[in-house]
Amino acid sequence: MNDEHRIIVALDVSSQAEMLDMLNKINRPGCYVKIGMELYLQQGADIVRALKSEGYSVFLDLKLHDIPHTVYRAMKGLAGLGADMINVHAAGGVEMMQAAVQGLGEGARSHRPICLAVTQLTSTDQAMLENELLINRPIDEAIASYASLAYTSGLDGVVCSAWEAKKIKSCTAEDFLAVTPGIRLLHDDAGDQKRVASPAQARSLGSDYIVVGRSITAASDPAQAYERVLNDWRKQTWTTRN
Repeated sequence: MNDEHRIIVALDVSSQAEMLDMLNKINRPGCYVKIGMELYLQQGADIVRALKSEGYSVFLDLKLHDIPHTVYRAMKGLAGLGADMINVHAAGGVEMMQAAVQGLGEGARSHRPICLAVTQLTSTDQAMLENELLINRPIDEAIASYASLAYTSGLDGVVCSAWEAKKIKSCTAEDFLAVTPGIRLLHDDAGDQKRVASPAQARSLGSDYIVVGRSITAASDPAQAYERVLNDWRKQTWTTRN
């Protein structure tokens, strides 16, 4: 797989018109894109079908979290859209994650989409984990535990911060995918993300795919920003945080 296919652009917009405008600005026909709840819930399944018909790879980022039977039925239906990657929340537990994989396998036209679990959102930090979620464990331990459950449930990988990727692979398997949002080019605003990394840092830390939103989509020249992200990913060098 080439480097370009490891860059997933987060299309966090609310309409098809905005989506098409952004894709025109990025000017990367057939690139990997992420469709989240904002766009999917307002535009529906046709938005995925439209992207697939134009040759794009699609990460359908819906983060399903419900009882196992509901997730099974939802995944069975979503698999028919042709998305390449779909996710659930690991906090739903083993039975739910197994149901997700089963539903995707039964609903897929040919190859089952990659199934990922969200460990902790990259907007979560240690204080939030303890004070709001009432999980009195170091955040990296909690994330590794969720990842191990996802691995034993038969999922293909997790959505996690780049800073947890190596630990996750060490407690699962080297080919267990680490798909990492919270990616910012150096000097970009971190926004509401707490555990951010540059593309080069993410690759050196073990990320298999990176999800990049505002560093590309909010740039004055999204096509140039995409090139900067791709070039940084290819560096494979990083500096530690203070």
